[in-house]
Amino acid sequence: MPLKLHCCPLTWLKIAAHPCWKVRKALDQADIEYELVKGPLSRSKRDQIVALSGQKLYPVIEFEDGSAYRAESNEMVARIRAGKLLEPPTS
Repeated sequence: MPLKLHCCPLTWLKIAAHPCWKVRKALDQADIEYELVKGPLSRSKRDQIVALSGQKLYPVIEFEDGSAYRAESNEMVARIRAGKLLEPPTS
């Protein structure tokens, strides 16, 4: 599976304002296959996320090559819906 969506363990919490749910829903609507990787709820235990993305916040999308994409969830959703998830980020 090419993508991994790293998110909090509260995946059952399907609230529109929840960042992990927003990104997950956008990936589903865009028919993008991904593996769901639930991480620790406590920020102090998110060493894997820090190593991957340089910060402690969810959600994080990990690409097949090991690179990661992290932004505010609304920005991530807009990028997914625009079909630009796999394009290099602009600076």
